[in-house]
Amino acid sequence: MSGEQDTGLRARLVDVGVELVATRGVQALTLREIARGAGVSHGAPRRYFPTHVALLSAIARRGFEELAAEAEAALADGAGQDADARTRLKALCRAYLGFAEAHRGMFELMFRHDLLESNGLGLRETSLPLFDVLAGLVAEARPASGAGARVVAGALWANLHGIAQLWGWGSLGLATGAEDVGALLDAALDAHLGPADA
Repeated sequence: MSGEQDTGLRARLVDVGVELVATRGVQALTLREIARGAGVSHGAPRRYFPTHVALLSAIARRGFEELAAEAEAALADGAGQDADARTRLKALCRAYLGFAEAHRGMFELMFRHDLLESNGLGLRETSLPLFDVLAGLVAEARPASGAGARVVAGALWANLHGIAQLWGWGSLGLATGAEDVGALLDAALDAHLGPADA
């Protein structure tokens, strides 16, 4: 098989995985299902991905790339470069929550501990730059006191991730009566940065 065919089949396996996670969820991402969807034998993925985790990491990498692109677009289009740091931070947070809502299966896959810990296909290198953007905006937006910006950004990220998960499950809407995540996002930003008018 030529290098071009190898690259094509490797990409097709990842494409099938991306489609499966979008339509059927993380539980559908078996080697057998991905191979079936790609039209190859169930052993074929092993030629390109030595472990199941390696294949899942390649699929998750696509999710991180899409999230990064959506975050970049939100910062450029939604908030604009001239907007203050808090406004840009809110746009970034909205993009994160929007991605989680629109891509439930991919969002779940992207943050699986076993994938991130294994650092298969450089997932840390794909995900950490987005955290760096978040931390930079937190540093700009909050007064220089107390915990460092990366710690505050980590707490805000954990808060956002919890909102995304609980909103997706329906728990937060039921508990708070909120119709969308806007009020929850405002409360999270106030909690981590201080009130907007302070």
